Amino acid sequence: MKLGLYGGSFDPLHNGHLLVAQAAMEEACLDRLVFIPAAQSPFKTAGVAQPADLRLRMLRLALAGVTWADVDDQEVRRGGVSYTITTVSNYAKHFPEAELFYLIGADNVEALPSWRSAMELAVLSRFLIIPRPGVEPCGLPEPFRGQLLAGTPAAISSSGIRERIRSGKSIRHLVPGPVGEVIMNNRLYL
Repeated sequence: MKLGLYGGSFDPLHNGHLLVAQAAMEEACLDRLVFIPAAQSPFKTAGVAQPADLRLRMLRLALAGVTWADVDDQEVRRGGVSYTITTVSNYAKHFPEAELFYLIGADNVEALPSWRSAMELAVLSRFLIIPRPGVEPCGLPEPFRGQLLAGTPAAISSSGIRERIRSGKSIRHLVPGPVGEVIMNNRLYL
């Protein structure tokens, strides 16, 4: 089994995330892809704007009916800073027959060797590099393995969506409909 792991804050989940997930499924021939929202990213020291329960609700609503995707709340349940190695090790333990693929933004590739337990992470997982508009893709540093996704990089970001909301601009067509409803109904990101 080829299992994709897609970690992030998803604050909020947007259509760019879904396009990347679809590209990963198709290009890496994954059998399943799991969205794993972080309790707290070690790279975002200011924290996330919305509580985990709301981010999880948006993920679950957006992925309802998507047969190849799951949502895993293990990092949220653990709390504290979410480290990729902890989650990937957990998947390696529970799915020893699976080939693991971790999605990573092209803007984070150079920093991979500095991630917690980087060498162990390189052994446990291959990496699928998500192209980012304006970021020149680079190869994976040794000993990391993986591939650059060809998919269409969308210039959509969670921070951009939060800014549009604060500015009173529409986010229609940038987020899945149910995500937009949760944002509007709960007056998020204002």
